[in-house]
Amino acid sequence: MALVRWDTARELDSLQGEMNRLFSSFFDTPATKGAANASGRRWIPAMDLIEAKEQFVLHADLPGIAEGDVNVEVENNVLTISGERKTEHEEQHEGYYRLERATGAFSRSLSLPEGIDPDTVTASFEQGVLTVRIPKPAQAEPRKVTIGVGASAGQDTIEAQAA
Repeated sequence: MALVRWDTARELDSLQGEMNRLFSSFFDTPATKGAANASGRRWIPAMDLIEAKEQFVLHADLPGIAEGDVNVEVENNVLTISGERKTEHEEQHEGYYRLERATGAFSRSLSLPEGIDPDTVTASFEQGVLTVRIPKPAQAEPRKVTIGVGASAGQDTIEAQAA
């Protein structure tokens, strides 16, 4: 049995070559007729969720999508944003060299805290950015519970706070 010396540089070169091959095959696949997008990737819009004092504010980047092509729903404490970015390249006779902008349907869902009133959620759409404002639910206030002692429960009482 022959011993082969471990060469770290050779192994890293091999790994880099394999990664380059993987990414090349992923990004450089030719567009097929009827495909949702050129690379076969699923499009998921970027979102930011910010917690302010009185509300949660969600910003979603939806460039190239009309306001009417976006749906915002709140059901069972789940906020769902869905829609579709349609392809602009319907004619097949043009010679496209690279199609990187993903198209197709998308859907994003976020769990909301208990107690959100769906009727208070508002959404606006400006310059390709969807803004959804979700008012925080009112916090439950602790209440005092009176504890009676023995047979004279009404005379001697101890006050405690419920957690």
